[in-house]
Amino acid sequence: PSTYLPTIAVMSLLTLCGTVAILSFTAWSRWMKPVWFAVVVLAAVVQHYMLEYRVVMDPTMIANAMQTDPNEARDLMSWRMAFNVLVVALPAGWALWRVRIEPMRFLSKLWRNAALLLLAVAVALGAAVSMNRELAPLMRNNVHLRYMMNPIATLYSTGSLFIKPLFKRSGKLISITAGTALGTSYAAQAKPPLFVLVVGETARADHFALNGYARDTTPELARRGVLSYRDVHSCGTNTLASVPCMFSPLGKQGYESRNDDYETLVDVLQAAGLAVFWLDNQAGCKGVCARIPNASAFDGLDAATKKALCDGDECLDDVMLKGLDERIAALPAERRAKGVVLVMHQMGSHGPAYYKRSAPDVKRFQPECKTNALAECGHAELLNVYDNSIVQTDRFLGQTIDWLKAQSKSYDPALLYVSDHGESLGEYGLFLHGVPYSFAPEAQKHVPMVTWFSDGMNARRKLSRSCMEAGLDAPLTHDNLYHTVLGVMDVTTPTYKPALDALAACRAK
Repeated sequence: PSTYLPTIAVMSLLTLCGTVAILSFTAWSRWMKPVWFAVVVLAAVVQHYMLEYRVVMDPTMIANAMQTDPNEARDLMSWRMAFNVLVVALPAGWALWRVRIEPMRFLSKLWRNAALLLLAVAVALGAAVSMNRELAPLMRNNVHLRYMMNPIATLYSTGSLFIKPLFKRSGKLISITAGTALGTSYAAQAKPPLFVLVVGETARADHFALNGYARDTTPELARRGVLSYRDVHSCGTNTLASVPCMFSPLGKQGYESRNDDYETLVDVLQAAGLAVFWLDNQAGCKGVCARIPNASAFDGLDAATKKALCDGDECLDDVMLKGLDERIAALPAERRAKGVVLVMHQMGSHGPAYYKRSAPDVKRFQPECKTNALAECGHAELLNVYDNSIVQTDRFLGQTIDWLKAQSKSYDPALLYVSDHGESLGEYGLFLHGVPYSFAPEAQKHVPMVTWFSDGMNARRKLSRSCMEAGLDAPLTHDNLYHTVLGVMDVTTPTYKPALDALAACRAK
């Protein structure tokens, strides 16, 4: 509407003034052209991703970019991106090259740059004050707008990412394992427990047929008698935020406001004497597995497996089941005798190259989007390719349950699957994930959680299936994961809170 035009004009002016103010610090003969050109290229790249996927450049998004591995980075590259960047950068580069910079004395340059900075600040303040009545509520109610001011938001977020921890974190690791021990069930049972915790990637709860989705995306899980919790919300909207948070004893609020780093769920399980192992088919465990045995699923694969399941060094999740018996057998025998916890970190439905996330024989929904440039695909094609990735996860989880059943002679097995966050598929013009949590859409926060317990584990922990079925619509979050896993594994520790254990009420006393 035309009533918004003055506000849009002022925000554009604020962006310009902010950019000029930042560039005034680099307006020195030797650096000016290369630095300004680098800023233009940065702005062009950011503009591409903001328009293509509707992301915003807050500190979390910058952290995601810095933690991206080569495979993820490659999936985000396209000829479309290169073209969009060149369209902006080449004319700007040519214009900068044509500008002749007159040599000036140091003090003259200093005064000129200071004057430019003061002018930019004065104009910005004047514009902000003149439109304060309109701008103040707009910026307060729509925090994401400040992260759409390109390239200021990117520069600010990058600086914030590196500077804030210097003032907030002590760098000290707080131990939480004191007083940790195995519970009474270990003395009474002949077989140790074997618990698989699958950390899903980018899965939406509303695209699981188990949760009422119209398409049959989870036939394998449905055949295996799993329980699907329908109202689970994530700790964050990206892997870097969610994975450390979901393994933390602090919960979302405590984790985000912490001043120190803390040991995690896997540290507690290991301190109790269990054999704990992290198997990763993603871009790493984000520090969670730093103090326990861990491996990349790609490591040690034979040529035939790589050819069947991998594209370069990026593999389907089925690869985590290859050589799994040998990985478990390599863990310390005295720990295995007490019990095993295996964490599997999926590639799951990671975008935008969704077409890489499913094998040809599970691509039941056609036609599918076969590019990482999502704007080139219709919505139906995008849904098809994403749902095929969910079918792939369904098959992987089904095969994992079958593997667990095969271990029943030696162990009491169980599985818990929960995704780290969801995904936007074009709703509200948004794609992918990573929107700041406070205003992220439900699709990026509502995640699937599935459990499967063998008869042996049900008997061991005295779990009532009817009780668990009655709680499938209970509101849960990643805050519950830490305490639920400790409860299932019967590990006693001061940080365990029965009120946050999703299954505590379903265990006979």
